Amino acid sequence: MYVTKEKIELIEHKFGTPSVITLAQEIGLDEMSMLLGSQKNGRAHDITFFIFNDERQVALIRKPFHPPGVYRAPSGGLEPGEDFESGALREAWEETGLSIRLEKYLLRVHVIFTGGGHHVPWISHVFTASRVEGTLSPVDTHEIAEARYGTLEELQGPIRNSLLATGKGLLRYRVSLTDHVVRMLGGMLK
Repeated sequence: MYVTKEKIELIEHKFGTPSVITLAQEIGLDEMSMLLGSQKNGRAHDITFFIFNDERQVALIRKPFHPPGVYRAPSGGLEPGEDFESGALREAWEETGLSIRLEKYLLRVHVIFTGGGHHVPWISHVFTASRVEGTLSPVDTHEIAEARYGTLEELQGPIRNSLLATGKGLLRYRVSLTDHVVRMLGGMLK
């Protein structure tokens, strides 16, 4: 794992100590294959961004293999040896085309993904962020099919329902993560 304790301490010093939760999520064999394939160089993490624009809408992405209507907060991983903040800014730009400012380290999710006899530990580092400049348009169009802004109400309504309707464990995980974030944000955005 190359998200070291030292990197976490530095990022917590700058953006705050997050709430920590633990989850378990069963996923399908196809999802497990994809997850295991993402673990090059020992990767076992993602950085998830709730990026808000001036109208307090959140940037959302849709992967090429997601059905229409299935959006979620963008996320990505650090490269080995990459500084945490620089890697986070790079991933946000690749997925959204936006230059962002990280604001708060909101949540750290320790999850065990299970399926096909595998038990894979994973950590999601969740940040709130604001758009600094740029137009919401994915740069990495191989990984991201579409991006748009949405409201927290949409995330908790039709988008949430679309994610759950897929029956995919990884998307159920994204719903759980988003539910926690929305509860934590509470009235902050009103």
